Amino acid sequence: MSQPVTLSGPASQSSHKDGHAVYRTVAVVGPPNAGKTTLFNRLTGLRQKVGNFPGVTVEHHTGSYRLESGDEVNLIDLPGVYSLNPKSEDERVTVDVLNGRMPGAELPDAIILVLDSNNLNRHLILAGRVINLGLPTLVLLNMGDELRKQGGTVDVLQLARQLGTPVALVSAATGEGLSAVPNFLVAAPQAPEPLELPIFGDPRHCREWAVRVGSNAAYRRGATPEWTRRLDSIFLHPIWGGVIFSVVIVGVFQTIFSVGQPASDLLQHFLDRVAVQLAAAIPPGLWNSLIVNGAWKGAGSVLVFLPQILLLFLVIGILEDSGYLARAAVISDKVMAKVGLNGKSFIPLLSAYGCAVPAIMATRTIENKRDRIATILIAPFMTCSARLPVYTMIIAAFIPNRPVIGPFIGTRAVAMLSLYVLGFLMAVLTAKALKSSVLRSREHGFIMELPPYRWPQWKGLALRLMDRCKAFLFRAGTVILGVSLVLWALTYLPMHNGQPPAIADSAIAKVGHFIEPAIKPLGFNWKIGVGLLSSFAAREVIIATMGTLHGVDPESHAMDMQQALHSDLSPAGAIALLVFFAFAMQCMSTMAVVRRETNSWRWPILQFLYMTVVAYVAAFIAYRVTLLYWN
Repeated sequence: MSQPVTLSGPASQSSHKDGHAVYRTVAVVGPPNAGKTTLFNRLTGLRQKVGNFPGVTVEHHTGSYRLESGDEVNLIDLPGVYSLNPKSEDERVTVDVLNGRMPGAELPDAIILVLDSNNLNRHLILAGRVINLGLPTLVLLNMGDELRKQGGTVDVLQLARQLGTPVALVSAATGEGLSAVPNFLVAAPQAPEPLELPIFGDPRHCREWAVRVGSNAAYRRGATPEWTRRLDSIFLHPIWGGVIFSVVIVGVFQTIFSVGQPASDLLQHFLDRVAVQLAAAIPPGLWNSLIVNGAWKGAGSVLVFLPQILLLFLVIGILEDSGYLARAAVISDKVMAKVGLNGKSFIPLLSAYGCAVPAIMATRTIENKRDRIATILIAPFMTCSARLPVYTMIIAAFIPNRPVIGPFIGTRAVAMLSLYVLGFLMAVLTAKALKSSVLRSREHGFIMELPPYRWPQWKGLALRLMDRCKAFLFRAGTVILGVSLVLWALTYLPMHNGQPPAIADSAIAKVGHFIEPAIKPLGFNWKIGVGLLSSFAAREVIIATMGTLHGVDPESHAMDMQQALHSDLSPAGAIALLVFFAFAMQCMSTMAVVRRETNSWRWPILQFLYMTVVAYVAAFIAYRVTLLYWN
């Protein structure tokens, strides 16, 4: 493998003890699917965080890369771009950062440009634009191992001379060739001379220049791997592609119950034992109730669902890293087109299964403003991970686990899948209504680059799961814990002669009884009503609410959550509650980000009212129908 070219020259960033300079801030850029994030994860490891630029909700990652000398370089992983002529919001963020126009972000000292070595003729167009910015740039031709397996070669030295900047052939997945990164950061070469592109603003001439440079570098691309073509002939088949996609989705939910439920049961057993020890260690009284019933049982009742949530993100991560999700977007394009959207809406909607907030941020990849708003409005209908604990809790309590298709698929997995399908169908119907009326627009073609099939990068998956775990624990330790403590306090008010009231006479019960007439037609009692109100802070807070209320209530104190639910809900009420959660907004964070993305309160308010009405009507129908047919 050829060694990277190093250009000599002065640098003026931060002094190093041996006289060299080290860059303070380096932007990591590149086209989508070039392995940019894999490189970023390998360089930064656990020293990274997710954030947004001031006033901008596009997500970016920052992390520190430590050199052998002990110096640390701040790396910024920017959204992927194909050119520096932005068409979407996330592309505009990348361009603004590289040009020093982003408020709250300094102009980077240098750039690491990650390109796919298997797509050089197309990706070199971006290289020409980035190098012409005049910042010191290291070009990394990623996936060199795949290029070699396909019989492809590239003359790194010749390409570096053509580009006028250091170039290295690397593999971010294996770490091969990445010594070029510290060499570049410490050697601190001078800024490259701007390339003389023929007719700078003409895309056709830029493309011809890229092809010529690639040819001069003795580049030869190997043929597409035979196994990739064979898999695509199956996964993208007009009929079998959709069937396989359905099987994959069903398998995901069956895995959540068959693997995730036992793990949750073990965690529940551990949390219950800790609760018993806490109760025995703390003298009976106010503090005992606060710590055990208010804090531990409240937050702990949600923590128990962490295995299922992490399992969901693990499976989605595997499908994404393998290249299958890109094919799923192509398969879904036909469905999207029928409701007036295109395949670009698929990725944000898919990420909404994790959380609606980043999904709404991800709509910035959609160029058409009306398509983008439509996607924002329907994203909360997709079943997010915050709904998963609620679904799991109620399904496990009221639906027996019986086989449907042998030992592979059970009734609980079918029930879970039905709720996901229910949310998706409502999203589709809502999108159809919006695109046929207030958000009507012209159809736009859907073009998406399909990456080759690859084995998932387990280190990158582990880092992402740790991020999700930290985010969940932070939520449990702040929002959920805070709501649990407030609810516990309201169960102790108003006090009489220094003694708390009975749970039915407490302040929280008065709030619940006030709204009970409105929710009684759905089969809900006042405790469920309190749970619905508290869940606006976060959907899964309803579980913490029920845990707190039953922990304080002497009549249900010794019950586990499933037994306690049977004391508050009939089977028909349980079905109605599932349907209500499938449609209701119930997330202040989502409303806030919709407000920021649309720059108006009109859309989030209309969205909240619409989803609440749909949830109420659907839950009422489900309750009445279930009363007629439930045995």
